[in-house]
This record gives sequence, structure tokens and C-alpha cells, in this order.
Amino acid sequence: MFVLLGGILLGCACMIVFSRTMVNTSTDNYCQKCHIHPDADASWKLSTHVNNSSGTVTHCVQCHLPPEHTGSYYSAKIRTGLHDLWAYYTKDSASFNWESKSQLEHAVKIVYNESCKACHTNLLPAQLSDDGIIAHLYYQENETKLNLQCISCHLDVGHYNPNARHERMTGIPALTVSNAPKYSEPATVTEFANFTEHIPGTAVSFNMIAIPCGTFDMGSPTNEPFRRLDESPVRKVTLSQFFMGEMEVTWDMYWAFYSETMSEGRIAPGIIRQSNQKAQETILQKIYENTGISNGQAVDAISGPTPPFGFPDQGWGGTNRPAITMTHYAAEMFCLWLSKKTGKHYRLPTEAEWEYAARGGTSTPYFFAGNPKQFSDKGFFRKIFGADTAIINTYAIYNKNSGNKTQEPSRIAANPYGLKNMLGNVLEYCSDWYATDAYAQTATEVTNPKGPASGTERVIRGGNYISSAAEIRSAARQSTRHDEWLRTDPQMPKSIWWYSDIKGIGFRVVCESETAIILKPELICE
Repeated sequence: MFVLLGGILLGCACMIVFSRTMVNTSTDNYCQKCHIHPDADASWKLSTHVNNSSGTVTHCVQCHLPPEHTGSYYSAKIRTGLHDLWAYYTKDSASFNWESKSQLEHAVKIVYNESCKACHTNLLPAQLSDDGIIAHLYYQENETKLNLQCISCHLDVGHYNPNARHERMTGIPALTVSNAPKYSEPATVTEFANFTEHIPGTAVSFNMIAIPCGTFDMGSPTNEPFRRLDESPVRKVTLSQFFMGEMEVTWDMYWAFYSETMSEGRIAPGIIRQSNQKAQETILQKIYENTGISNGQAVDAISGPTPPFGFPDQGWGGTNRPAITMTHYAAEMFCLWLSKKTGKHYRLPTEAEWEYAARGGTSTPYFFAGNPKQFSDKGFFRKIFGADTAIINTYAIYNKNSGNKTQEPSRIAANPYGLKNMLGNVLEYCSDWYATDAYAQTATEVTNPKGPASGTERVIRGGNYISSAAEIRSAARQSTRHDEWLRTDPQMPKSIWWYSDIKGIGFRVVCESETAIILKPELICE
């Protein structure tokens, strides 16, 4: 009897202690004892979760744990608590990149969508804007099907970010060269050598690198670490000479295009806007047909991007940083505009041209020395002691040194041809349709290949700022994921100009001169 009574009392005492422990370890002050982010408390107090007209305060655990009534609350709290204690006592907080931890890629791991919905039960309040109503209706209809999360659009509600925007962008960002004299003529090219292009009517210029003709082995050999099957079979490819942009198209270049061509809700004249990649190819082809010119030449009237939601530079800065988040269609329209402005033939590179230029005359996994395994943290010892990053950090912006955002081209050294950021920083569009067996569709020796005749997705190359060392090898291939990258775009129809769900994608241009002495399509290395 006494044993039973003692057991009941002990059980009650344990429940009381457990309950008090859960309460005491869930306060904001307790959380901040371990979470020593220098701006976490200040940015939280400035956010709409604290600084609002209703006086409602949303506490740390209300976002960073599941709702308390769910079965996963206690397990998540114990797991998170143990992780935080381990980090607090074993890691140096001075080494943390706090800015990278504020990016969406990290935030989705520590914010629970069901907690957002537990508080925000009414997604269509009376004060919601028209754009907000459309976005929230789209969320309600597609939440499960597309695995949508509130934080994808509302990253700053818990911690204030002055650069965040939830409205359609108005106006045109100021160019860093806005006060400089405008060019009246494009560059004159009289020889096959590097040149600086001038965009007439703007103060924007950029460098083009002369890439010599040559033959190389395209793809990866069977003994290359981390290779994928779509990188084979290795083909011997011969290419004509061409010019390629020293770096990706910058924001200064892209905003110049935007300012001259931006559409206030308009699209290419006489063509119905469509959302999928195949439809966009049809749109471009109709533009060429309607103007009576061949693919790639200038058009008399070019419709440019509609205003994006928020600022597509993500608050990271413009100027020479690579322009990002535009669609493949938008990149091709930029090339058409640039061709018209300069009287030259600018276009996206073929996949073969891209890899040839990226290799810079080398045949190793990267254009610099090193084995992909050396730079990877895969493997028991590298997970413990870390990867050897000294060499790769000199030449590429990737997941180990990017801080979860794009970087200025000046951060890294150029490849042997003088091209910057060919590996890492942002993914780059190619003109080719993607196919896993694209190399097998042609002979083992080919000249100026242009990829499959049709497809649904495009080739993208080079990896980006969140890519691993394995993904930025010269031979590594990826494809666009058009519908997935428009997952949270609530517009109907979806944008043909801007992606809502990828940040690390851009492009660089290739130029074919109209001067026959400099470059002919049929000019092949002997």
C-alpha cells in the first residue's frame, strides 16, 4: 500500500518537475541564453511578431517548435535543446556566419509551418491587399500538392529585415554608373581579341574574352570522383572561336535592359503568355517568325520583364554581382535586346561552348589543381577534420565560402582563359535542351554541337553558391526545374520573366561577330 502510494507521489512529483521544466525552458530569456546571435533579440523586437498594433507578442517557441498540442512538440523540444546545448559548449560562436543563417535555406529547417497556421487561422483578413489575397488563396489551394511553406514568402516576420519586400517592385534601381557619360556607339571589333563592349544609350560596359577555336574531350571519364551518368560518354568536340562574357551578366547590365523594355503587365506583342518552358520556346520562335528574321538577330520591338515581387537581388547588392532569378526566356530576350543595341549577335552559349570555356584548356575535374574528394566533406575523416579548401576557395564561390549568397566577381581568380565565376556563384543557362543521354545521341566526334532538337528543360552549368565541390566540376550537368522554381508564384498565369523559388541562377553571353574576318560559323580549327 505504502509502495503504491509512494509510486503515485513520485510519479506526480516527476510530472510537476517535467511540466515546470518545460515551462521554464520555453521562455524567451531562457532561449537567448544559448542562442547568442548578436541581433536575434533586437530584430525580433522590431518584427511584426512583436512590433504590431494589436500588442500581440509571438514568442521564440511559438515559431521554432511545433504547436504544443501536437505529439511532436516534446520530441522536437528535447532534440532541439540537446543540439543547442552541444553547439553552445563545443563551438565558437565567433566563427558562425550569422547572415547565412538568416537565409531561407536555413530558416526552413528551424521554423514549423504548422506553428504559423496555429496562430494565423484567418489567412484572408479584411485588411489584406489584393496581391495578398491572391497569394493566400493560391497557398490554400496548393499547400499540400506543392508542399508550400509560409516562411517562403514571409521570411522576415519573425526577425525584422529592412531589405525584405512583400510588394511588387516599383521604379528602377539606380545603376552604379548612372552619373557617368552615356555611350553613343558600341565597341568596334576589328580583330579576334578581348574587347570591352559599350551599350549605346547607357553608361554600362562589360568585357568580352576571345575564346580560341579548339578540340577537347567533353564529359567526365569513368574514374572522375562524383561523376554522373549524364556526363557520358566522353566525346571529342571541336568548336569555332567565339567571344564570351568575362563574368555573368551583372545587375547593372540587366537593369539597363529592364529600364528600356520593362512591361507594365504586357507580354510579347500578339502572343498569349504561357507558363511552361516549352511554351516559352514557342513564344520566342513566333517572335522570330513575326519579325521575319532568323533566330538570334535583333528585333525592332522587344518587350521586357514585368516588375517582380520584392527585389530580386535579395538585398545582397547589385552593381557587379550577377543578375539572378530571371527565367531562361528572360535571358534570351536580354540577348535579343543586347544584339539590337550593339549590332552584334549576342546569345546564350551552347553547352559545349560553356564546358570548353570553363575548362580553359585543361582536362582535369576543375581548371585548377585538386581532386574533388579533396574538396568534399564526404567521408569519415573529412566530416571530422573538414575538407581541404585552400585551393578551391581561390577560384570558386560555393557552399563552403559563400555565406549563402552570391558574391562579387572580384572575390575569386579567373580561369586560364580569363573568365571569372565559371564554377560556382550562380548557375548559368545554356541554349541546349537537357537530356540525360544527350551525349549518346551524337557521334563520338562532333563539331559545334547544339544539343537535342527539343525538350522540356534547359541545361544549366557551373553550380552556384549553395553547391558542393562535387557539383561545380567542369563536366557537372544540371537542368532547369521550371515548374518547381515557380512553386510559390501566386500569379495566374505564372510569370514568364521571374522565378520565385530559386535565387542562384543567372547567365553569361556569347558573341558572334558579324565581321567575317574575325569569326565565321564555319571557321573550324584544323
